[in-house]
Amino acid sequence: MAVATQAAPTATIRALWRTTIGKKAVMAATGVLMLLFLIAHMVGNLKIFFGAADFNHYAAWLRTIGEPVLHTSWYLWIQRVVLVACAVLHVTAAAQLSRRDRAARPQRYRHKQRARASFATHTMRYGGVILLLFIVWHILDLTTLTVNPRAEAGHPYENVVADFRTWYANVIYIVAMLALGLHIRHGFWSAAQTLGANSRRRDAALKFTANALALALTVGFIAVPVSVMTGWVR
Repeated sequence: MAVATQAAPTATIRALWRTTIGKKAVMAATGVLMLLFLIAHMVGNLKIFFGAADFNHYAAWLRTIGEPVLHTSWYLWIQRVVLVACAVLHVTAAAQLSRRDRAARPQRYRHKQRARASFATHTMRYGGVILLLFIVWHILDLTTLTVNPRAEAGHPYENVVADFRTWYANVIYIVAMLALGLHIRHGFWSAAQTLGANSRRRDAALKFTANALALALTVGFIAVPVSVMTGWVR
């Protein structure tokens, strides 16, 4: 009986995953978790405007979250594992839903309404690819310091400034953040529909929130490289 009881939830989860609504729910839930991380990450990035001491202290503090219950950097590794799991589930669900959509609609859309839907789909798809490539570069750049121009461990402020003094880092970062803004704008609205948060009364507020979040995150993230390029942050 115990084995059967334990197997029942697993079978239910697998059955839900096989459905379109299940995959959309996974995309929505993982998208929300990653959005919350991005908001916190952007706010933390803005500490750079308070100077090297404050920014470096903030970066060091991140490694101590959860102490003494957790050891040094454990929280960061837990966060990384959760984010990787979210990204894998998000991308897998998106790819499978895209295949199902193409299989169900073998002919291209001709109406304007369909064209708008197709534009949103392409924006999410190609924007997602750009973001995945950017994440790999970002980790190599500012986490492992493999491609960072300065690559001095324990000096995140100096590494960031050295990074954005190069033209290619600015191009990569800004293009990725523009793609992120579009992804959030379309994704937030899609997640709201999937999770049943939308209605005639709330649609305008949800669309405003989607646009505001996308704009705030895009501007907030891009503010850092632009400030380094213009000499505001040295």
